[in-house]
Amino acid sequence: MAIRVAHVGTGNVGGLALAQLIANPRFELTGVCVSSPAKVGRDAGELCGVGLDEPTATGVSAVGDLDTVLATRPECVVYCAMGDTRLPDAMADVMRILAAGVNVVGSSPGLLQYPWGVMPDKYIGRVQDAARQGNSSIFISGVDPGFVNDLIPFALAGTCQRIEQVRCMEIHDYASYDGSEVMNYMGFARPLDEVPMLLQPGVLGIAWGTAIRQLAAGLGIEVDEITESYQREPAPEDFDIAVGHVAKGTLAALQFEIRGMVNGHPAIVIEHITRLRPDLKPEWRQPASGAGSYRIEITGEPSYAVDIAPGSRKGDHNHAAIAGAAGRIVNAIPDVIAAPPGIVTTLDLPLVTGKGLYAPSNLVST
Repeated sequence: MAIRVAHVGTGNVGGLALAQLIANPRFELTGVCVSSPAKVGRDAGELCGVGLDEPTATGVSAVGDLDTVLATRPECVVYCAMGDTRLPDAMADVMRILAAGVNVVGSSPGLLQYPWGVMPDKYIGRVQDAARQGNSSIFISGVDPGFVNDLIPFALAGTCQRIEQVRCMEIHDYASYDGSEVMNYMGFARPLDEVPMLLQPGVLGIAWGTAIRQLAAGLGIEVDEITESYQREPAPEDFDIAVGHVAKGTLAALQFEIRGMVNGHPAIVIEHITRLRPDLKPEWRQPASGAGSYRIEITGEPSYAVDIAPGSRKGDHNHAAIAGAAGRIVNAIPDVIAAPPGIVTTLDLPLVTGKGLYAPSNLVST
């Protein structure tokens, strides 16, 4: 029997997650909730690019309030509404869903990926109380922070005899990234005398603290402190990107690090190198392939350097990475439903293997 699933949010991650829910016979879509009045009443397939030639392909029309979606009695809600810039609202939404007895998988609120040591205990307790009230579970993930910082490093670490450091890197050109809120949050195309929200003191450590703390828990170490640093590079001239215009002198390349320190040693490091043009700061690390890749480095015995270059027939590296985030949460739905009530992390889930996803294609050589 198909799992009854409702969906919230049809942005970058949400649109791809919704398309997977519609296409995969393991799921039955019961409802879709959107924040834009212009999307209310439109068919779910139209909103995510499925069934464009047949606008009523799914028969599920988007609504503008959460209660209407919960009234469809789903077993799980895929929550992909923006969380970075509306954290209190996103937290309230997921607690409401959990208390109603409905499980949650999603891309936000990001702090719930692994909140211990990052969020105050009283806020974690409220989420756990809502989950116990509804006998429900919640799993939040993404790419980075997300499976690049936990699932993949843990798989490699499990083969080591000794580990001195784990470093996770994202090396991406964001020129094609169509997410104006995130780009503004990072400070791109803004004057360098402005300090954007992401680079305010302590924010990097909070945003990626979930990844640091979860890696530490999996490795069985105690992080003494989380430190952070960043470098910025201005645009050498005017140019345009997917979200608009970049004026000369505004932010066009960004490098930052978040370090989990153990006895003064950076045991866990998250590093991002984000450019809006490939020629900017050539001395910084370059992607392993194309315009974007991820890199996992484990220093130990043995040591590893693993490059992950996401690709897609439907878009570039940015699209492919977002598709990976959507796949990670949607594929976890059966295991999250089966999990005990509460916040579920990668450390709690069994290995999600991609069961039911095989689909042969004549584009693959034999």
